[in-house]
Amino acid sequence: MATASTQTVEAPTQPGPRRRGILSRINFRQFGILAALVIIIVLFQVLTGGRLLMPGNVNNLIQQNAYVLILAIGMVMVIIAGHIDLSVGSVVAMVGAIAAIAMNQWGLPWFVAVLLSLVVGAVVGAWQGFWVAFVGIPAFIVTLAGMLLFRGLTLVLLTGGTISGLPDGFTAIGAGWLPPFLGYLGNWDSLTLVLGMIACVLLIVQQLRTRATLRRLELPREVAWSFWLKNVIAVVAIMAVAFTIAAYNGTPDRAHHPGRARAAYTFVLNRTTFGRHIYAMGGNLFAAVMSGVKTKWVNFFIFVNMGVLAGLAAVVSTARAGGAVASAGQNYELDAIAAVFIGGAAVQGGIGTVVGAVVGGLVMGVLNMGLSILSVDAAWQMAIKGIVLLLAVAFDIFNKRRNGGV
Repeated sequence: MATASTQTVEAPTQPGPRRRGILSRINFRQFGILAALVIIIVLFQVLTGGRLLMPGNVNNLIQQNAYVLILAIGMVMVIIAGHIDLSVGSVVAMVGAIAAIAMNQWGLPWFVAVLLSLVVGAVVGAWQGFWVAFVGIPAFIVTLAGMLLFRGLTLVLLTGGTISGLPDGFTAIGAGWLPPFLGYLGNWDSLTLVLGMIACVLLIVQQLRTRATLRRLELPREVAWSFWLKNVIAVVAIMAVAFTIAAYNGTPDRAHHPGRARAAYTFVLNRTTFGRHIYAMGGNLFAAVMSGVKTKWVNFFIFVNMGVLAGLAAVVSTARAGGAVASAGQNYELDAIAAVFIGGAAVQGGIGTVVGAVVGGLVMGVLNMGLSILSVDAAWQMAIKGIVLLLAVAFDIFNKRRNGGV
């Protein structure tokens, strides 16, 4: 009897954990981002009767959203570290005003004005970084104050008006195209196609190096089919965009600024001590301090970097507008923050990628362009973008719970 009773309590096998283990090795964050981008593009391509992906509209998509991509690249570092920056739109407006004044009233050459814009952005970032890092005021409060301060200074500098008539060399930054150095392949600009292929190669190399690092450190890796499917989708998308704009006027000058920034900051976050310290602080601040990370200086330079990128975004947006406007930069901070969260960054910090932020920026850009082509009222456009942001954060929370997070 005893033997029989012990046999009846034998636990049944449970295949659930194995399936959970396989699913946990699939990068649902990045698949979700890419799937959302593809679905939105297909949806608006159908709703607009094929107008969304016309070469002229794709070109405009790149030019109109360069500032969002630049700001999102800086903002993802801020958010990974567990902070937020609400001031970048006002900084863009103020720096743009200073650049216009430097050229029109002080007589500085346009390239000196560009350098001055980056320096002013760095000074603004240092100002805010000081209060956050060394005084200990939360970034939300510091940058909220900065949003008001720098918007007010913009109105003072421009006296509520505009400054136009900027030099051609400066405005070409926002409205020009790279010359066709390599000629044409049929109806396509060869240089644009070559740049697209280089971007694909760099993407694959970076992804393979990251995967090799995870293997060497014996850390969990994405399953192979998931890894390659994600990269094939990315390569197809890059080359589709390259062929589309190659059939128009070639590569816009503005496409290079976020492109170079993406490559540089992907390297910084993944391959430098500074980048590893940012992830460490966002993941567990106490552990980072105990490990010897100089958290105050890391926080300080995070905001200096954000200021420099805001200065670059100011140059790009002012050049495209052809002048400095007091209302410039409105809601830029919201677009950048939304792009980062849509791109898979965690609300609590410690998680996020530059590539994800760029894809999130493209999602926002496609939404803006598709809704504009459909002549949707601006108020409804803001409402729809708010819903998309909410769903992105909800997906992040679902993803954490699925992986056993709290």
